[in-house]
Amino acid sequence: MNPMNLSRSWLLLLPLVLTVAADTRPYAAANSQRADDQFEEAKYDFAWGVKDDESGNMFNQVETRDADVTRGAYYVALPDGRLQKVTYYVDGDSGFVAEVTYEGEAQFPQPGEHQQQSYAPQYS
Repeated sequence: MNPMNLSRSWLLLLPLVLTVAADTRPYAAANSQRADDQFEEAKYDFAWGVKDDESGNMFNQVETRDADVTRGAYYVALPDGRLQKVTYYVDGDSGFVAEVTYEGEAQFPQPGEHQQQSYAPQYS
């Protein structure tokens, strides 16, 4: 038998073999329903803060969550001397609702009062 005829025969039979071998079972997705009793409602509370007199950094945050209700607040000492306070909540589908207030009056340096601070790293 001629090897060229054998190759042609395989080329003609290959699509037929692949068609017969193909899996014809319909695709069925895995069950995606979840049992609600497997999940607990989200519940947490936390607080953190920083107060560094040398650098002037002062800020903190507190937050609590119980199911779909999240409440919290944070404050930041601004460079102009004011304290910015933000209180917020999320209640179900309300989205993030915030109230921003400021304490103190902004203080700006007078022209010519600027002093350049030099940075001197310290190595241990």
